[in-house]
Amino acid sequence: MSEPREFRQGRFTRLPGATEILLVRHGESQAHVEGELLPMLDGQGDPALHPEGVVQAEQTAHRLATTGEPISAIYVTTLRRTHQTAAPLAQRLGIEPIVEPDLREVFLGEWEGGVFRQQLADGHPIGQRVMAEGRWDLIPGAEPGHEFEARVRRGISSIAGRHPDQTVVAVVHGGVIGMALTIATGARGFAFIGADNASITHLVVLGDHWIVRCFNDTSHLHPTFTRSA
Repeated sequence: MSEPREFRQGRFTRLPGATEILLVRHGESQAHVEGELLPMLDGQGDPALHPEGVVQAEQTAHRLATTGEPISAIYVTTLRRTHQTAAPLAQRLGIEPIVEPDLREVFLGEWEGGVFRQQLADGHPIGQRVMAEGRWDLIPGAEPGHEFEARVRRGISSIAGRHPDQTVVAVVHGGVIGMALTIATGARGFAFIGADNASITHLVVLGDHWIVRCFNDTSHLHPTFTRSA
């Protein structure tokens, strides 16, 4: 009589043709000073990294370059904080980052240039509604929600379509990460708001089938990671 078969638990296996996208939020950007707008690009806030953000970019590069997972491409947006965050990893791996314009941050209309941070900190009623209702487009002049969703979907799908059976890094923004995971899970509002600076979120994409593997991993930013690596 043959031995009964055993069925052990297994690790996640990427679906054939799927793309693993490591969404990295840029490092901390420069502070907004009351009465002064941050630098702008095409009407959108374009601050450089804060010195702490530069350190976070190095920590993230170390993490991603030492995982053993081959990275086939690095994507950034039109905004310089993503370029600066990606630079240490790009240098380590010898990869030239590719710009994906559709993954730039949500446009905040009259609250661009750092004004959003101040209004939120000061408890502005519109800011309170934005957070309560999970809608950026409550801000005067802000990007309509359906347009933001459409371009994030388009940007992620475009990257996935170029890299079947590969792993790529996309250095993007907190609002973009939140929207990507909202699309993937069907969540409502701001269920995935608040990705930390330099955090890693793991998304697996195959056509319209998006799988969330990890959200807001910041273990590489802690001193214990650096000492043990």
